[in-house]
Amino acid sequence: MTGYTSHKESIRKRLRRIEGQVRGLQRMVEEDAYCIDVLTQVSATTAALQSCSLALLEEHLNCCVTEALARGGDEAKAKVDEASRAIARLVRA
Repeated sequence: MTGYTSHKESIRKRLRRIEGQVRGLQRMVEEDAYCIDVLTQVSATTAALQSCSLALLEEHLNCCVTEALARGGDEAKAKVDEASRAIARLVRA
């Protein structure tokens, strides 16, 4: 079971909204929208993806990592390392 299972529908809604934003961006480019307007929408889409990523990360920390820490041992270290790498990827993005 994944950490976000209990919030799966909320995550799916966010992703559908983001998908709509990306389709809107494609339309804007097809219609030769003003560059700054397109960039503004790219920024909004990026922020929505970051927000979704943070929500997923929070679920992972609260569920998967917490459970592994309670069990201890190598699994706990592996989950913390995995979370650290995910955070690093998000920070670089």
